[in-house]
Amino acid sequence: MNNYPIATILGGGGFIGRYIVRNLTKKNYRCIIPTRNPFQKGYLKTQAPPGSVELIDFNVKNFDKIEEAISNSNVVINLIGILFENRKQKFSKIHSDIPDIISKLCAKNGVDKFIHLSAIGANKDSKSLYQRSKFLGEEKSLMNFKNTVIIRPSVVCGPEDNFTNLFSKLSFSPVIPIVGFNYKFQPIMVTDVADAIVKAIQIKKNEGKIYEIGGPKIISFGDMVKSIMNTIGKKRFVIEMPMLIAKIQSSILSVLPIPPVLTRDQCEILSEADNIVSNKELTIKDLNINPKDVEQAMEKWLWRYRDGGQFAKAE
Repeated sequence: MNNYPIATILGGGGFIGRYIVRNLTKKNYRCIIPTRNPFQKGYLKTQAPPGSVELIDFNVKNFDKIEEAISNSNVVINLIGILFENRKQKFSKIHSDIPDIISKLCAKNGVDKFIHLSAIGANKDSKSLYQRSKFLGEEKSLMNFKNTVIIRPSVVCGPEDNFTNLFSKLSFSPVIPIVGFNYKFQPIMVTDVADAIVKAIQIKKNEGKIYEIGGPKIISFGDMVKSIMNTIGKKRFVIEMPMLIAKIQSSILSVLPIPPVLTRDQCEILSEADNIVSNKELTIKDLNINPKDVEQAMEKWLWRYRDGGQFAKAE
């Protein structure tokens, strides 16, 4: 195992991470995964050859163990991100400070390549704290370490996602109000994102580059929710909620430990530019990947919400 390439994957136990671990171990990588709860991530070892996955403690107050892992790594991948803030986790710390520290450690220890996962819409002038913090994380990573590659996906979908599954669960209601009904995005399969990251590692002379990746279709928020309802066989009224009402509602409910469907910051995102590939950066085509159609693929996991399915509720 000592002669195999090593990848340290921050966020390796998350939604996207598990697919990357699977892909890299198939290519004979040894994967080191820093995590706050190693005992809860044992499932990662079951999807890879014995000895190819190592879990280590991750503590944002002490990067010593992570630096040790990085010092032995050929590649470092940062997947850490949050969708909303709480008292302990802030966008600036997660999306900006962590990639700042990790990219400096990559430079210090001579890593071959640093892959940083960002998001389409990352913008220093955005009204959204999420998007501004994402841009700062990109900026610091590229400035600190010349061998950084940025991956910006649109909305990522798959069996464990928090998008198609969330709206399927909301199908218990006869009416589903949508904020940003006409907001467009380019949903992409989690398997394609994982493939894109692995390809970005393998491609030479792409250091300092940004890839914006999306699926083959551009679809509005409202139409996507309608498609989800159609997939699970539920006839529901999908209507537009005025942005002003959504912002007032999200502000009132922001005191909850887990916020409602949309936070105020997410409302800001929906009021800005569409979440689609801009064609100002490299794209998934530059990685020689033909992305799958999410609308066709989601039938494979949303069947659980149909009548009689695992999570189906009586109408």
